[in-house]
Amino acid sequence: MRPRCRILALVPLLAAGSGAFAQPSLTQNPIRQQTTASANGPSIQLNDDMGLRFADGIVAIAEDKVITVDDVRREISPYLQQLQREARSQEDFNQKLESLQDSIIQQLIDRVLIIKEFHKHKEGEHDRQIPADFVDNQISERLSDEFDNDRSKFLAYLRQKGETMQDYRKEVEEDIIYNYMRQQQHKSESFVSPVRIEQFYKENKDQFYQEDQVHLRMIELTRSNNDTDEQLRTRAAAIMARLRSGEKFEDLAKQFSEDARRSKGGDWNWVKRSDLKPEFSEPLFALKKGQVTEPIINSDGCFILYVEDRKYAGIQPLNEVRPQIEAMLNTQMTNAAEEKWLERLRRDGYVKHF
Repeated sequence: MRPRCRILALVPLLAAGSGAFAQPSLTQNPIRQQTTASANGPSIQLNDDMGLRFADGIVAIAEDKVITVDDVRREISPYLQQLQREARSQEDFNQKLESLQDSIIQQLIDRVLIIKEFHKHKEGEHDRQIPADFVDNQISERLSDEFDNDRSKFLAYLRQKGETMQDYRKEVEEDIIYNYMRQQQHKSESFVSPVRIEQFYKENKDQFYQEDQVHLRMIELTRSNNDTDEQLRTRAAAIMARLRSGEKFEDLAKQFSEDARRSKGGDWNWVKRSDLKPEFSEPLFALKKGQVTEPIINSDGCFILYVEDRKYAGIQPLNEVRPQIEAMLNTQMTNAAEEKWLERLRRDGYVKHF
């Protein structure tokens, strides 16, 4: 249940369409250009050979901490199914699994060394400590978020892991230390000069090419079993008349649209020309900002598409991509600085691999 160590780019942590930051998908909408993927991929077996690679059950020792096969398995388990889906063959899966194992082992070692660095005594300074009430608050938040404030569930979890409350408290405190130390390291590399941003843009303009895009709003009138094309046109004509009289598309979508975005005023966010079927993309991308298509009728129903905004194909200007470049360069600087920092901790610490 504790926050997991940072996993390297081998396994994306945010799968498409999942999580709090997932963008709405058009895949369930009939205007979406469908792509076909084979459902018959290679058969991948989840043969975990960790026990064979580390027959005595010990993976490494970092300082006074023994890192076991079970520690590594626990960190890997959430990513196995994704590795299995993405692997092209059994051999590819085994190679990726071994690389992920090695990455996690290194990160578990680094975690120990980072916590040691926090507690390291520095001449003329007080030893650093995490306030007890801060740990208490973190434990309370976890009880609420992960166990629904059910102490019996929490105690069952501890029994399953073979941990005492004291063990768990230490684990929470170390999580706080680990995250704090990494955040402090990141803060030291937070400034990217404007000159460097401009230089990167000049040297990498091709990265900032964008396709034609439309911020789409849509009204969908779903065809029932008995609806004729003429009946759909009549319903759509009444809506079009109200649009021409000056009513807002967003308000009419909330009133009339019969799709999943009705409550959002028919807002389907930014779409590219290649995202949509030609019968929709051609009339939509012929419009300018603020214009609306004539009703489009097919076997699914009737669709009225509105251009909330437009982005035309071409290289995006620097002022539009400056925040993106700054974030990219900041990440590069942070990763390089963190790796240098970790190399020093590894060099100064005691680590033994098995």
